[in-house]
Amino acid sequence: MDFNAIRQLADADMQAVNALIQRRLHSEVVLINQLSHYIIGSGGKRLRPLLALLVARACGYQGEKHVDVAAIVEFIHTATLLHDDVVDESDMRRGKETANNVWGNQAAVLVGDFLYSRSFEMMVDVGSMRVMEILSTTTNTIAEGEVLQLLNCHDPDTSEQRYMEVIHSKTAKLFEAACQLGAVLSGLDADKEQAMARFGMHLGTAFQLVDDVLDYTADAEEMGKNVGDDLAEGKPTLPLIIAIQRSDAATAALLRQAIEQGGLEQIDAIMQAIANTQAIDYTLERAKGETEAAIASLQCLPDSDYRQALESLAWFAINRNH
Repeated sequence: MDFNAIRQLADADMQAVNALIQRRLHSEVVLINQLSHYIIGSGGKRLRPLLALLVARACGYQGEKHVDVAAIVEFIHTATLLHDDVVDESDMRRGKETANNVWGNQAAVLVGDFLYSRSFEMMVDVGSMRVMEILSTTTNTIAEGEVLQLLNCHDPDTSEQRYMEVIHSKTAKLFEAACQLGAVLSGLDADKEQAMARFGMHLGTAFQLVDDVLDYTADAEEMGKNVGDDLAEGKPTLPLIIAIQRSDAATAALLRQAIEQGGLEQIDAIMQAIANTQAIDYTLERAKGETEAAIASLQCLPDSDYRQALESLAWFAINRNH
């Protein structure tokens, strides 16, 4: 099933999510309206809300609360993007100027706070303590992941394990929550609920690993952000960590210096080192392993178009070019 067919399957639900997002974005403060509509309306794959919808349907859910949960997940994700771009001093996101570049850091941070707090209002509306428990834990874990990544920045001694901890906290946790909540709404038993959580966690991990590969291999126009952004910010992602491990002393010293100082002055030599050490292949193999683990977690669900869509999404996560 291709991505368009998956979108078609969830089209009615996704339209309801988009309508709810537009309603709940409203504020009496004009700047909040302008900035939040700018970031929410700037494209993006809507992958996390799509997962919440598909998992709920794959688990047999017939109600409407999955629409609320999907919108909440998108609000949380968007808040993290606004804050992320300020921390990273990014100037491009989804092929457009970042909100902080247009309105400034202060406005971007504060509107991110608005989206976070609005998402908590919406959680209360769902009327489930279990939903609130999962989402409050998730937002806390994401915040920890952001701080962990900050600590890893410009640190060439970052290990693969430390890097994976950041991925699990910062990226995979929201995927995990989106999928787990679909199962919670459906009233599935604890084993199946955990299986859906694992599906999201593995898929989110694969998604981030591929993102880190695309930072070195993608076309800037397709990617919607600048190639080499991670390197410019001194972020030691897995391709770079593996390249350091597998390079000779002189090349490893060059790579370590690039992480410590940031910037793209040595980009050609770094790209060559990554190619020579098969660091991209290694990272993609890890992503493939995560995808296979994600799909294995779906086996407890009955076969349906929705389950097939989830399997296809897992493959899409690693076979994309942006």
